[in-house]
Amino acid sequence: MFTRSPYGGKEQPITKAVAQKFKKACQEHGFKDYYVHAPYYINLASSNNRIRYGSISAIRKELERSDQLGVKYVMAHLGSAKDVGEKEAVKKTAEAIKKILTGYKGKTEFLMEMSAGSGQVIGDTFDELAEILKLTGKFKNKIGICFDTAHAFASGYDLRTKKAVDDTFKEFDKKIGLKKLKLIHCNDSKTGLGSHVDRHEHLGQGQIGLDGFKAIVKHSKLKKINIILETPKKTPKDDPRNLAILRKFRGK
Repeated sequence: MFTRSPYGGKEQPITKAVAQKFKKACQEHGFKDYYVHAPYYINLASSNNRIRYGSISAIRKELERSDQLGVKYVMAHLGSAKDVGEKEAVKKTAEAIKKILTGYKGKTEFLMEMSAGSGQVIGDTFDELAEILKLTGKFKNKIGICFDTAHAFASGYDLRTKKAVDDTFKEFDKKIGLKKLKLIHCNDSKTGLGSHVDRHEHLGQGQIGLDGFKAIVKHSKLKKINIILETPKKTPKDDPRNLAILRKFRGK
């Protein structure tokens, strides 16, 4: 969910009364874990300080606002390397994350969301995410990863078969560590493997296919990780249909 418009503008304050009402509603409806997505305009590597420091401030605010609501994780897209180049962008992103987390005392944790790599977007490979984590130093233990299936597939990580899924997460474990994987966005991809184009599709109607999602849901090392759908929403039946597919694979 979003605590504010993802496209910008002034956020509304979260009062104590609002926070209490939200927590009560979640308890009544059986929501134990819930998550917040940071605004879409984030660019932690921008050469424009107004954009870069505005992004740092926005994520820090989202962590603090989310902590008021009892949110488990805040995830964010990291931005683009087009201003400064890949190597400098990775460095600037790590420095920005350190600024975000300096002095932060809340329980809500920060997640870097894997990207599709279009337009020099940061965080599209396991190597790049691992390097950012390494450069954050002592803050590394406070940062996790949100794995998006459509983004990963578009970035060149095959997820179409059980073997492909096993191989991809073995590589993730080797380069980043599965203990860092905190959340999965399960979306099929309209575009092909390695296309670097971010286009989500209904499960089984894209280039990944149902065999891949079945392998993800049944993977022994992923069973305790929550899955969120970000599939298209054209009719009220879309979300229940996609959710039913995952529940069937899980055996619920």
